[in-house]
Amino acid sequence: MRSSFNEAKKASNLTLSAQGFDMSTLSNVKTRGGEAVPPRTGLDPDAFPKAKSSKTGVSVEYVHDPTKKWYVLRASYGREDIAADILIEDGTYTYIAKRYTERIIDGKIRKTLQSLIPNLLFAYTTEEKAKEYVKETPRLSFLTFYYNHFTSGLDMKNPPLIVPLAEMENFMRATISSNEHLLFVNPSQCHYKSGDTVEVTEGLFKGVHGKVARVAGQQRVVITLPQIGLVSTAYIPTAFIRKIKPKETN
Repeated sequence: MRSSFNEAKKASNLTLSAQGFDMSTLSNVKTRGGEAVPPRTGLDPDAFPKAKSSKTGVSVEYVHDPTKKWYVLRASYGREDIAADILIEDGTYTYIAKRYTERIIDGKIRKTLQSLIPNLLFAYTTEEKAKEYVKETPRLSFLTFYYNHFTSGLDMKNPPLIVPLAEMENFMRATISSNEHLLFVNPSQCHYKSGDTVEVTEGLFKGVHGKVARVAGQQRVVITLPQIGLVSTAYIPTAFIRKIKPKETN
């Protein structure tokens, strides 16, 4: 049994190495010309990197704050990176899920970062600050709330969508590597093996909770962002999957 596990782990590491990953650290670094340095893994499941402005280099650490929540924001015409820079420079931790894709630049195939969920960004901030960004900041006139269409307030209007802390951190954990095999999928693309919730115990997606499904011909773990969609990891060996009890998912 142990031999099978080690073989699976070795095979996974070889696959990740072939995809351009260093198994000791993780880094998402943009370089000139839109080209990006491939990410590296090793991220502690409970640690997340600083949010950094691509314009000024200003960075913000992710620290739990009971006065803040994860707001979902929509930037029109693919301007989520511009919005993120403005929010980060104002001291707000902001997250955009990305994946590496291949593009031809100057006649050569390069790996570049593209948004996994186009036009969406996630801001960890207070209600007052979120409203300020959306309604009172001229530079962010292209930014709107992503609304919760399954509930309404006293004014009978849909409130801004907020992602619960645990779900957001699971989403971040699943996408922080910017792996090129990450997918934003719809239910028809996911062929679930069971309804059990599992945890990834080893490899690039260690610590991710979701459900095992066959997606694009491979066994993967799929996580749900309510009212937004489904995100699929890259291939996960069976030896790296542990079924967890319902009380462990909270």
